[in-house]
Amino acid sequence: MTDKLTVSVLGTGIMGAAMARNLLRAGHTVRAWNRTRAKAEPLAADGAHVAGSPAEAVMGADVVLTMLYDGPAALEVMREAAPALRSGAAWVQSTTAGIEGIGDLAAFAREHGLVFFDAPVLGTRQPAEDGRLLVLAAGPAEHRAAVSPVFDAVGARTVWTGDDGAAGTATRLKLVANSWVIAATAAVGEVLALAQALGVDPQGFFDAIGGGPLDMGYLHAKSELILGDRLTPPQFAVATAVKDARLIVRAGEEHGVRLDVAAASAERLERAAAQGHADEDMAAAYFASFDADGRPSR
Repeated sequence: MTDKLTVSVLGTGIMGAAMARNLLRAGHTVRAWNRTRAKAEPLAADGAHVAGSPAEAVMGADVVLTMLYDGPAALEVMREAAPALRSGAAWVQSTTAGIEGIGDLAAFAREHGLVFFDAPVLGTRQPAEDGRLLVLAAGPAEHRAAVSPVFDAVGARTVWTGDDGAAGTATRLKLVANSWVIAATAAVGEVLALAQALGVDPQGFFDAIGGGPLDMGYLHAKSELILGDRLTPPQFAVATAVKDARLIVRAGEEHGVRLDVAAASAERLERAAAQGHADEDMAAAYFASFDADGRPSR
């Protein structure tokens, strides 16, 4: 297969649109689709063909890349695309779908003769726009050359976790990684909320831990979004983080592990969403520490 591919990108939100642009920059032909067409239309200026349906988008595609909200959404869209899917095409499934969701998607791939790759990514808006995502991938070694140009275009590195996408090894690693991201984000919000309540200048905290083992770049990155009121556009939205947190909690329950921090983080994110922050960066979980009027809860 030539290194220049026809790639169908189904789902052009924050991540999908950035991935599509990097595929175009790498010289690939991109056929893009989104349920809300307006989110896909800007890609036309970059050279993408904006399709009116999933079936139109996958027509003639060497690789189908899905970056949708969750597993059920990905399965629904692929069912819509089914009449035009080419047997033998590669399906790069990058939606954070959860373990059970991956099983359903892999079954669909088998039914339609698709070569299935479980390939979620680590990274947010900026790494996606820069083509610097970390791709976590599982799929048959004999077909990896067919999708490597796609991974090279959207990511800085690919970590292969296994030869069977249906086993969900890449998705399992993604859930583990996201559990850390969600816990760290919740901790950042609580630290800043407590500092505000106690009259402590956050900079005093940053100075106290600076350069030591408790310091971390992620703390500063998310703190800057909160303190600088730069929660939009989101790097990773609250609403999506809620979904991922619930997938993590469910995975733990199904495997006999109680994840108290993940469960509490999901509740914080849900409260923030209910307060009107669903479309802001996940750092907006900070607001869950306060009443709706921004004052400490009593």
